[in-house]
This record gives sequence, structure tokens and C-alpha cells, in this order.
Amino acid sequence: MSAVRSFDELSDVVRATGPVVVAIAGGEDQQVAAALAIGLEMGLILHATLTGDPAAILALLPANAHHSVTILPAQSAAEMAALAVAEVAAGRADILIKGAVDSGAYLKAVVNRSTGIAQSDVLSNITIAAIPGLDRLIGATDNGIVPAPTCGQKRAIVQNTVPLWRGLGVSVPKVALLAATEKVTPAMPATVDAAQIVGQGIAGFEVAGPMGYDMAINPRAASLKGAGENRVAGHADLLLFPNIEAANAVVKSWKFHANAQTGSIVLGGLVPILLNSRSDGAQARLNGLLLAITMLAGQRAGH
Repeated sequence: MSAVRSFDELSDVVRATGPVVVAIAGGEDQQVAAALAIGLEMGLILHATLTGDPAAILALLPANAHHSVTILPAQSAAEMAALAVAEVAAGRADILIKGAVDSGAYLKAVVNRSTGIAQSDVLSNITIAAIPGLDRLIGATDNGIVPAPTCGQKRAIVQNTVPLWRGLGVSVPKVALLAATEKVTPAMPATVDAAQIVGQGIAGFEVAGPMGYDMAINPRAASLKGAGENRVAGHADLLLFPNIEAANAVVKSWKFHANAQTGSIVLGGLVPILLNSRSDGAQARLNGLLLAITMLAGQRAGH
């Protein structure tokens, strides 16, 4: 399988894998309902279990979708999240999706030691983007969960992405460890972490850094900075940011200033977990679903 380079290509790949069953925590959300309806119509989703107010949920869905959903009544965000997570834990759903619940309650249910579905010690968020003018899909992490990852957490965040890249057909992902400078200096901990990670390596990945954003994604910038022979510089598949603020700001600039198509997914769980921004429309949510389905394929291929 060659590497997937756009969400249109990804849609074609995912259609061949067969539909999935999803659990949605808090179905009373217009954007979630719109994405669910599209997913059902495209044949990506076989069935959905939604938690929340049954009457409100059904009112948001087209009539022809009603036969494809099960609704579990719930009132509080904690109850909605817990019921959705229980569907996954019991093996009745392939993917967990955040709907009209706050992120805190949602993630608390995911990481609950007795009933949750976290597998990695570190849950992490990745956004995959198709940016006009860029010849590949590119990922940014962690832009949603870990505020200031330690060196060990950074390694775990990269390792969490293995099944996603496998599903996307990227055999050896190139990872750029971002910092404000390419020089290792104790005054900038991100540069020290990068040097340590590069020195140790991460199995299955090609890692390089520290390097600036420009050097990571632009071959000309990499050449001008004397890194033209570096296989990662200018060709990174994954950008590992030093903190959540930098990653979050860059991803949002892709969306609002670069006309990028994006999809986001939480990694490190028993199944793919979708944690969308409130500003994400139906298309971004659908893109997240495409990533989740291809990640499932990557998980299965690795077993």
C-alpha cells in the first residue's frame, strides 16, 4: 500500500475496509448528528449508540437514520461519557466519539482505572492535515491533551502513532522534534529533549531535531540551514511540538489561514477516540472518523 496523501484518497481506502460501529458520548450536538448522517450515508458507519436525551437526539437526525441508532438515556455529562465508554469496553463499539459533553468528563471516563479504555500510560492527541501545496499528509502532536510533555512522554506520544501511520501506508514515519533553534542549549529544554530522543532513537521512526518549523516542512529552508542531507528536514510526516500551546496554535493556523483539511484523533486507548474542537464542523469530524477507521485497520494489521 502506498502512502495516503489526501483525505479524498483516505476516503477511498477506508470504504474498502467495511463499516464500523461507533459510540457517541452526548448525541445532542448538531455537528455530530450531521457527521453521523454523512457517515451512515457513505457506508462508513453500520450502527451508532448515542447517549443523552432520546427526543433531542432523534430530532437532530434525519428519519432514515433512526433505524441505525441505539440511544441510551443519560442526563449528566459524566453519565453520558461513562455509558459510551462502556459500549467500547464491552466490545460493542469500534470507535469512541465525543459529542455534547465537556472534554474533562469525557477523558475522565476514558482513563477511569476500573471501567476506562486507556492502554498507554500517556493519552495523546494528533491532528492530521492536508495543506494546499504540501505533497503529503502531515501530523501535529500533542495539540490537545498533554500540556508540557516530558522527554519520556514525548517518546510515548510518538509511539502512540504507530497504528495510525501503518493504516495510512507510511512505513517509516519521519518525525521532526521542534524547537525555536537547531542548537542544543540548556536554556531551551525542548532542544535538550530532542537531542536525547535522537540519540536513543525510536524504533520504527526516523527522528531528527531539534529543528524549527520551517526546517521541518520546507526543503529549501532545510537546505539553506545546511540540513539538505537530513532525511527528515523538509520532509517531516509528524511534527512533535514542545508544548500544547505551540501545537494548538499551529494547527488552528492551518485551519483558518492555510485552508487545510484536518482531522483529529486521540491515541493510546483500546480503540480510536475522537475529541473534536467545538469549532470543528461536520467535515472535520468526518475526517476524524476516516482517521479512526484507518487506525483500526492499522491496529489489526499489527496483531
